[in-house]
Amino acid sequence: MYRTNTCGELRISDAGKEVTLSGWVQRSRKMGGMTFLDLRDRYGITQLVFNEADDAALCGEANKLGREYCIQVKGTVSERQSKNSKIPTGDIEIIAKELKVLSPSLTPPFTIEDNTDGGDDLRMKYRYLDLRREAVRKNLELRHRMTILIRNFLDAQQFIEVETPVLIGSTPEGARDFVVPSRMNPGQFYALPQSPQTLKQLLMVAGFDRYFQIAKCFRDEDLRADRQPEFTQIDCEMSFVDQDDVINLFEEMARHLFREIRGVELPRLEQMTWHEAMKRFGSDKPDLRFGMEFVELMDDLKGTGTFSVFNEADYIGGIVVPGCADYSRKQLNELTDFVKRPQVGAQGLVFIKYNADGTAKSSIDKFYTPGQLQKVKETTGAKDGDLVLILSGDNANKTRVQLCSLRLEMGNRLGLRDRNVFRCLWIVDFPLFEWSDEEQRLMATHHPFTMPNPDDIPLLDEHPEQVRAKAYDFVCNGIEVGGGSLRIHDTQLQEKMFEVLGFTPERAEAQFGFLMNAFKYGAPPHAGLAFGLDRFVSILAGLDSIRDCIAFPKNNSGRDVMLEAPSSIDQKQLDELEIKLDLKN
Repeated sequence: MYRTNTCGELRISDAGKEVTLSGWVQRSRKMGGMTFLDLRDRYGITQLVFNEADDAALCGEANKLGREYCIQVKGTVSERQSKNSKIPTGDIEIIAKELKVLSPSLTPPFTIEDNTDGGDDLRMKYRYLDLRREAVRKNLELRHRMTILIRNFLDAQQFIEVETPVLIGSTPEGARDFVVPSRMNPGQFYALPQSPQTLKQLLMVAGFDRYFQIAKCFRDEDLRADRQPEFTQIDCEMSFVDQDDVINLFEEMARHLFREIRGVELPRLEQMTWHEAMKRFGSDKPDLRFGMEFVELMDDLKGTGTFSVFNEADYIGGIVVPGCADYSRKQLNELTDFVKRPQVGAQGLVFIKYNADGTAKSSIDKFYTPGQLQKVKETTGAKDGDLVLILSGDNANKTRVQLCSLRLEMGNRLGLRDRNVFRCLWIVDFPLFEWSDEEQRLMATHHPFTMPNPDDIPLLDEHPEQVRAKAYDFVCNGIEVGGGSLRIHDTQLQEKMFEVLGFTPERAEAQFGFLMNAFKYGAPPHAGLAFGLDRFVSILAGLDSIRDCIAFPKNNSGRDVMLEAPSSIDQKQLDELEIKLDLKN
């Protein structure tokens, strides 16, 4: 028997017991004739005591142990003289009687502690060591607990878990696919699924009226803190439901998770239209933990002064930053540099300080009278001591997005984006289509199977850009956690959707004929939703990045630095696949 107990379970009530523990050496301390070791496993830390006066040889063996040695110890549980209130086992220690080295260890490249001295790249290269740290392990334990809660919740709601294939056909209408060559079908390729979208719709046709899956998905796209090339979705689909049915059920699931994981009771969630979200916050995933809503200032500033930038603008908007009228020139220059960054793309920043004494100081003083600046104060609702920051541009939506970046930056600077505060909402009434500069055509905002709002179907022929989707996103703290839509289940309407997207009938048949044919056999009305499990866990764990809630993540270049993947493959494998590489061209 390697152990009778874990390193996290023994208490003062166990004093006098003979126990066997196994784990890793966290640290060692030699004090006179005594050696103290902290032994760690997944469950906690227990202090071991080796007394030179009792057994000099055994104490000598303990002194040879380095950090991260894997050992087994037998001994007696004893009450500690100097207790440690910071750990659950801090009232006891083990008086060691036997020691066995199960596996020695090289000196680890970084400390296996919460506040490690290892950088991100080093920790990712030795991820198996990083996972020994309590802070990282707790994230994976939280992830495990969430998946259990989700499975139990959905099972109680009559959902059935079905695994769908990982090797499927390519569907290039969306993000880029990862493709897999087929040895048995030379020159042909599988794709890894970006989501199980069409497959779960087929399950609805098959009569599995409530489906879910904790599904691996793959997208070959540029990475950010909340994106990985492979990620996990809580993927769900339901038949004979409308939008409110889906929203109500999954809002209750979210409420269940927040209650069980964080002890937070979510209120009934607000539903905000996409148009309203863009107008008020410049984002379809607004962070509602703080204010600073946009105020349009076209009537106050366009054509009322001699500032040509505003007079030529198609949009002028501002935010009120409470209590920041004392911002220095240096701080304001930093904000100007921030909005001019390529990632934001604004041409400049205008400020108005409404000082505590009632006066106003602005970067546009020479273009506007004090009375006009007072009018801006009234329009924005600014108070004495507040700072108003203003952006303008010739494209309203683009400028709102820039103003959103500035709003979030101010929220960060003022500490208003508290990770222990949760503000969730639903965004509804998305545009069905969006224009792609890269493709120079309309693209589906979500995917080609999204149901148009029935009121807008007559617009599909002449004004498709005005058509709203029966789609919905679940947003928490400025992060899109999940989203879904009602699906088209009528073959003719689906054909019309493909036509608007520029598909020829032949191309639509080649890519989606299997789905269109299935719809001819009594397809039920159906809808679905998918939550990003990685994002959901990271929010509830209070993380900046999803990487620390994934066991073996990729870095920002999409590489696994531990496995050195992706990598070249043998020429023999390429020959079997009948693939010829021409890297020179």
